[in-house]
Amino acid sequence: MTETVARPWAEPMPEEQFARMREILAAPSPINLEAAMTEGVLLPMFESFMPEGWQVRRFRGNASIVVDTQPGRDDLLSVMLVGHADKIRLQVRSIGDDGKIWVDSDSFLPVTLIGHRVKLFSEDPDNPGHYRVIEGGTIEAIGAIHFADPKLRSGDTGLKKEMLYLELGIHGEKKKEQVEKLGIRAGDAIILDRPIRRAFSPDTFHGAYLDNGLGCFVVEEVARIIAQRGGLDNIRILFGIATHEEIGRFGSRVLAGECKPDVLIGIDVNHDYVAAPGVGDKRFTPLAMGKGFSLSTGAIASEHLNAIVQRAARERGIPYQKDVVGRDTGTDAMAAVLAGIDAAATSIGFPIRNMHTISELAHTGDVLAAIWGLVGTLEDMHAANDGTGLRRTDLETGHPRLDTASPLAALAPEALEDENKGDETKES
Repeated sequence: MTETVARPWAEPMPEEQFARMREILAAPSPINLEAAMTEGVLLPMFESFMPEGWQVRRFRGNASIVVDTQPGRDDLLSVMLVGHADKIRLQVRSIGDDGKIWVDSDSFLPVTLIGHRVKLFSEDPDNPGHYRVIEGGTIEAIGAIHFADPKLRSGDTGLKKEMLYLELGIHGEKKKEQVEKLGIRAGDAIILDRPIRRAFSPDTFHGAYLDNGLGCFVVEEVARIIAQRGGLDNIRILFGIATHEEIGRFGSRVLAGECKPDVLIGIDVNHDYVAAPGVGDKRFTPLAMGKGFSLSTGAIASEHLNAIVQRAARERGIPYQKDVVGRDTGTDAMAAVLAGIDAAATSIGFPIRNMHTISELAHTGDVLAAIWGLVGTLEDMHAANDGTGLRRTDLETGHPRLDTASPLAALAPEALEDENKGDETKES
């Protein structure tokens, strides 16, 4: 009787796991206020399964956390996985005499915000450091199509960020004073209010802030699986949740600078370029949702490390796609080099649609592929060198040598015909 091999990356995501993902993504963690996710959601999750000996590290200047599987073991190869907890947000700019709360759209396209429910987090002026939340407001710009400029109504021109305001339904006399008495002030953070939910097509889900609650979810799930399997004694793993990525990847470079990992893998969302409208002439790499995790090549990505990741995925049948990133990965994978740390680095992601909107869309299979691809990579590092673990010297001497590349001859047309015939036979 043939033994069935478990392939969790090829199965629907269990509801319990989906619920954890939803809880992480729903944490109110705008830029510079990330502790709701790091301390309020993720840390209790880590603590629920952390074996004795694992240690949590916190930071003074930001709300990042690192879970260290073998604190003090500087003799071991250290591998840091990094997701980032900060969410793009809107900010209060000013308050008008009519009670309109004018906002800065930050990294959102203004047109994607109209009519959506948001939450405003306001610091209590009389108690600095204490925050209140206002729910039920929406982002608006023109009030109604009837008030719009003819060119805006026809679609010839678009919305400008200066047109956006938060509508709280303030009415009556002294509207500005009403808003000010609530303690709302310039700089208050506003985030979209739409937790993820299952979408129409199988294994898909949508909602706000897949960027980058998904990266944090992957880090947490990899840690959970490693802990459940008894840990990996031959390598030291640093599970990092960073801050300030959306404004320059400042949090992760602090993590790298403080922890000095030998290997750093940034985990972040990517684009489904195949489904992206109006970009066919740009010839983007054909990344597609539902085809597995993405693996970056280019920028500072270590090709030796990429080879380790690819072998781990291929040997287990885990789907992945190569992505081209040019000069900069655009992710926390850059943290080590930005911090001036010598580390082999790469970036792993999952193609999503509608990035930086309230309806970001992704495929659970890609997320699971990333989780299990990383688990496999770590287990292979642990098992390297006849079970003694990957060494720093392996990374130092393992850089690919193109001067030793093997000659590759062209395929004869008849060989391709034979291959096609074989495919036809298999299909029939």
